Amino acid sequence: MSNLVIVESPAKAKTIKKYLGPGYEVVASMGHIRDLPKSKLGVDVEHGFKPDYVEMKDKKDLISSLKKQAKKSDRVFLATDPDREGEAISWHLAYLLGLPLEEANRVTFNEITRGGVQNGMAHPRTINIDLVNAQQARRILDRLVGYKLSPFLWKKVRRGLSAGRVQSVTVRLICDREEEIRAFVPEEYWTIDAKLLAAGSRTPFAAKFYGTPDEKIDLKTKEQTDAVLAALGGAAFTVGTVKKGVRRRNPAPPFSTSTLQQEASRKLGFQARRTMKAAQELYEGVEVAGMGAVGLITYMRTDSLRVSDEAQADAARYIGETFGADYLPPSKRVYKSKSNAQDGHEAIRPTMVEMSPDRVRDSLTSDQYKLYKLIWERFLASQMAAALYNTVAADIHAAGYLFKASGFSVKFDGFTVLYEESRDDSEEAAGRLPAFETGDTLTLKDLSGNQHFTQPPARYTEASLIKTLEENGIGRPSTYAPTITTILTRGYIEREQKALKPTILGEVTTKLMEEQFPNIVDVGFTASMEKSLDEVEEGKKDWVATLDDFYQDFSATLERAEKNMEGTRVKIPDEQTDIICEKCGRPMVIRIGRYGKFLACSGFPECTNTKRLVEDTGGICPKCGGRIVVKKAKSGRTFYGCENYPNCDFMTWDKPLEEKCPQCGSTLFKKSGRGARIHCLKAGCGYEREVGKE
Repeated sequence: MSNLVIVESPAKAKTIKKYLGPGYEVVASMGHIRDLPKSKLGVDVEHGFKPDYVEMKDKKDLISSLKKQAKKSDRVFLATDPDREGEAISWHLAYLLGLPLEEANRVTFNEITRGGVQNGMAHPRTINIDLVNAQQARRILDRLVGYKLSPFLWKKVRRGLSAGRVQSVTVRLICDREEEIRAFVPEEYWTIDAKLLAAGSRTPFAAKFYGTPDEKIDLKTKEQTDAVLAALGGAAFTVGTVKKGVRRRNPAPPFSTSTLQQEASRKLGFQARRTMKAAQELYEGVEVAGMGAVGLITYMRTDSLRVSDEAQADAARYIGETFGADYLPPSKRVYKSKSNAQDGHEAIRPTMVEMSPDRVRDSLTSDQYKLYKLIWERFLASQMAAALYNTVAADIHAAGYLFKASGFSVKFDGFTVLYEESRDDSEEAAGRLPAFETGDTLTLKDLSGNQHFTQPPARYTEASLIKTLEENGIGRPSTYAPTITTILTRGYIEREQKALKPTILGEVTTKLMEEQFPNIVDVGFTASMEKSLDEVEEGKKDWVATLDDFYQDFSATLERAEKNMEGTRVKIPDEQTDIICEKCGRPMVIRIGRYGKFLACSGFPECTNTKRLVEDTGGICPKCGGRIVVKKAKSGRTFYGCENYPNCDFMTWDKPLEEKCPQCGSTLFKKSGRGARIHCLKAGCGYEREVGKE
């Protein structure tokens, strides 16, 4: 018997070949082999939205080779990725290779291990046409929006722009957040903080002003705060009610695609694209010393939190042997997926829990290791016992006012012995409280009133944006990374450290879209379209009817927009600067050209002076003494380099500071994230200190 198995990538082919052995030839299609043509719409909107698929030009030789191999094989198995897109690729392969759709030749692997591959091969099925139609509908929908809207934007704003069903509403979310920040009016408020000492204790603890025993008092002004401080002068601080309890904290569920991207952003500083690249490699198989090619994680595009019974049993055995029986929960943990989750796959987990990160570290790249460690620890922690904390909350009375203090101590570390989920918002950590009882008198060590102002909402980071997209049902796990990459590449948004902010182009385009195509940039409408595509996948809706419902309204809106804006063109405002043109004395502005931003004289066309845009940080290069300027990597991430490049190759991700090194006088730099510190990069100096310390 001669069996041909077609997968998508060579790495996956190599791993699967090892498990199938002789009698099987495993080859890769290298992704898609047919698609809509690039040069035209390629969709017959008048006749049932019939797509005009064409063979991809760079795949001609590959397709010819696949046809020859299929012809001489007794059986062909289509083993592309186990999702909507993978199903569509198998459908295209079946068409090109002349394979009957009623033949059970479709196999899927949730994990690329011996057991996963053998199980998949033992259960071939026919191609799921509902999955294919859902993917066709999605592809055609995106093509209609992109190919109909983009030319409109070219005519009315600027050539080279693009619009998209998911990308346009994503840009709007970022623009809306920026408007919230601009419109925000800070409000003053005050707090009163006391440092108190209990009898027999050497360490003061913090207590916060609450109000009176009957009501909370919000301090709005200095005068109000000073009046309370005056009343507290010389007052005795006495312990009132003391409440003790035990708080249970359960572990986070194993990763879905969205939560993996969020956590990798927070903990590792990975952008979504970088996360998915490493995850794909871990799924398809890496060479592990002593084992050969092996897939280390399950399929990485999933929104399900389901875990197989076998994986749970393996995890329980590992936890019991490694950490002890106390670290096992009283019953198996079951996590509920979101209502719109596609439950075809498990959550993202290691394929073999015994393959600890330390065991495979030498076989992995840095990114692969960091991500695998994150996935392995998160999964194992999700199957562990809850952490228990002894909590204490005390009411403290003084001059008729009430202060509150709280603290905790770890009773049982549970899953936190291995892993703790990070957060976007910072929680003030409660410390330990000394032993005291109701009626005890406390010694006041310090009492201060502190002014604060309310803060505007934070700009989106990749992590918080992905979380918002998921919560609003916009896009799907596989679309988050490419969507963010697209809107960065198109210049609609830019990075400022980890934050994402709209450009002037992004705001102008979004305003136009809101005025002329409100549905396209409406969060609710986009989410409802996503739901309709899910219903096509489930066989509940006809894909052609779904497209027709959308297109009738979209076509009418486009026609109306053309009439509304006939003869008009939107001007993109120039970004003002305080740089003066050395040729004519007028201020220079920032404009966007074919190769990005540049400085141009505001007196154009009378003055045509232009020059490269350089953002000076004020820092001095520790190598050559040149200026340190802000630069952008291809990914859009900001870094800092010497203005004398390529003659000087100094670059760093760490932000230059105005502060000079106390040892050598050079510019100091701030390293953010884990291990944050301020340090000198001058060769041979070695000065560094923790952030916040002098």
